[in-house]
Amino acid sequence: MAQVEATTERIVAADAETVFDALADYSGTRAKLLPEQFSEYEVREGGDGEGTLVHWKLQATSKRVRDCLLEVTEPSDGELVEKDRNSSMVTTWRVTPAGDGKARVVVTTVWNGAGGIGGFFEKTFAPKGLARIYDAELARLAAEVEK
Repeated sequence: MAQVEATTERIVAADAETVFDALADYSGTRAKLLPEQFSEYEVREGGDGEGTLVHWKLQATSKRVRDCLLEVTEPSDGELVEKDRNSSMVTTWRVTPAGDGKARVVVTTVWNGAGGIGGFFEKTFAPKGLARIYDAELARLAAEVEK
């Protein structure tokens, strides 16, 4: 099994604290940011950053649906880590100042991919598909916090 990684980033015209707070608000803002590939969104514990347990289904392709149950931690300032209890998938959101009231948001997802030829295709195509999904989520984030 090879590790698969997808990374997407965006500069948002809002300060880093505002952007981070929106991402960490699982009980409110976060649900509004999710594009159509996400369904069955439910906060099961917490709702604001560290200690949150959130569920969703992610339909990455027409045939591939991941049932995700994510534990949220904040290992450092400006960082949210979502670890899926149902798989090896870990998503890390990093929000840092980008000068003059702007923030850089970098989202990275890693997981253990399949082996063999299936793993080759997964490693080749999954990061691009996931990048499109996160691009849409980051665009919604920007629209939300740049109001």
